[in-house]
Parts: sequence; structure tokens; C-alpha cells
Amino acid sequence: MVTVLALVAGIAFTAQAQNAHPAAQMDHAPPPVAGGIWKAVVPARKMHGEFDNFDPMGLAAGAMIPADCSLNWVSPDTGKLYCFVSGTSLVYFLQSPGTKLRDAEATWISLRKTRR
Repeated sequence: MVTVLALVAGIAFTAQAQNAHPAAQMDHAPPPVAGGIWKAVVPARKMHGEFDNFDPMGLAAGAMIPADCSLNWVSPDTGKLYCFVSGTSLVYFLQSPGTKLRDAEATWISLRKTRR
């Protein structure tokens, strides 16, 4: 019996191969391993990003979603750090960072006024 570990789209799977024909082994997907999708490590010391660590994509949509900065981006133009709550948020942000930052900044200004 052989144990196989594979990484597919960020999810780890384990399967045990018997002495069966290879085509028969491909009929079903192996069960997922406990632990779920991998994520970047939370920084050892607190990082301070723009917008008080709120996700810029959330702000652009009008919501204040706190992020832990384990997923972040530094603007090559300004050197400012932006924190994201998920990889999906970061990927969508990177499609048009200038536009998303302008939208997030406008929302941030209006939300800060209402919080006071």
C-alpha cells in the first residue's frame, strides 16, 4: 500500500493507493484532510496598515471589514501597507488598485465622519 500526498489549489489531499488499476483509482477524488485551506501566517507583531487595517475592498463596497495583515500589499508608488481579509479580496484589488484605493479612501473619509 502506498500513501500519496498532493496539493491541489491550496488544499491538501491524502489518498492510499491499493494494487488496483490506475484508471480505477481516478474514479473518485480523495477525501480532504482536516485543516482546510492554507493561509499566510499571522504576523508575530502587529502590523499597521492604511485605513486602520480595514480591508480596502470592503471599504470600496461600503463595509468596514477588519484584517489581521497576514495578507497584505505595499503600494510601489507610495510605500503604504494595505491589509486584506482574504486572498480573493487581494486578487480582485490588484486588478485595478488605483480605482479601488480611490473608492476605499472616499468611503473611509465618510465612515470616519459618522463614527465620531
